[in-house]
Amino acid sequence: MPAQQNMNTPTYTVSPRSIDLVASIAEKVGELKGSGEYSRNLRLRKVNRLRSIQSSLAIENNTLSLGQVTDIIEGKRVLGLPHEIREVKNAYQAYEHLLEYNPYKVKDFLNAHKFMTDTLVKEAGHFRSQGVGVFEGTKLVHAGANYQFIPQLITDLFDWAKKTDTHPLIKSSVVHFEIEFIHPFIDGNGRIGRLWQTIILSKWNELFAWLPVETVVYENQQGYYDALEAAQKTADSEVFIEFMLNSILQALEELPVRKITDIFTDIITDKLTKAELEFLEQIAGYIDKNGEITNYRAQLLTNKSDVSVKKYFARFVEIGILKVEGKNKGRKYLIHNHKQ
Repeated sequence: MPAQQNMNTPTYTVSPRSIDLVASIAEKVGELKGSGEYSRNLRLRKVNRLRSIQSSLAIENNTLSLGQVTDIIEGKRVLGLPHEIREVKNAYQAYEHLLEYNPYKVKDFLNAHKFMTDTLVKEAGHFRSQGVGVFEGTKLVHAGANYQFIPQLITDLFDWAKKTDTHPLIKSSVVHFEIEFIHPFIDGNGRIGRLWQTIILSKWNELFAWLPVETVVYENQQGYYDALEAAQKTADSEVFIEFMLNSILQALEELPVRKITDIFTDIITDKLTKAELEFLEQIAGYIDKNGEITNYRAQLLTNKSDVSVKKYFARFVEIGILKVEGKNKGRKYLIHNHKQ
């Protein structure tokens, strides 16, 4: 279903697959809103915010772990490259103002970029004043728009987004793609594009302010780049819309919102300490849905270190909650005793 076009309207096609994904996401959002669990769980919201920041920066080759990002935000000393530590602090400031931004105001867009890139780039908070390109090695993958046209292009994009009756899930994906396509800044375009999609979605439902879609994107980073490249080649964001909607649905499905006793028996969970039960609550929904979990995924969901996660898993295997399969990087944990 191609969108109606004029010279100031982005080119995008809403595929049948995208329509199905929008319906599935809306249904899932309704379920989560009905449970009320997610809005009450402040700790989970904080962890997910940090996951979003760490993953969005990791897509741009920042090497700091989730644990290190958490320590930086909590004011602890972290051994790392100064510019990577600065990226974390900047991104945290940008995300902390997320609910204050008007997604259709260019001034807010520039202010967010200022937060995100302060002291890291010369033109922080300003559109670029020179040409720019995205390269793979020496190969030019994408040349951004002529810098002289950028202010008008972004103004037109935001005007369209404000006035269109396109569903926010579709609209936010289109805006995300168009930001990457225009490439309005000398640096930080990817981080701002992902943030701006989140802002648009948060105006639709505040749940999205705390949903770590960036983590799913990071875990399928090549798919993200492939979708961007495919959309850029056709100048139609259809493929990218589908990719982002898939990522959003996956992020929603991975939220741990089910009661622990819906998955494990009271007899089993009564054997756990408070800390062990809290850890299990954070990973139970994921295991129930996927049938298994890895150490790395558990670290992302719980904000625990590799060593801590291994200790919890060893305990759960010991008392029969989980069983382990595979070795080393191939090791995974499965539910041993489902509630009967």
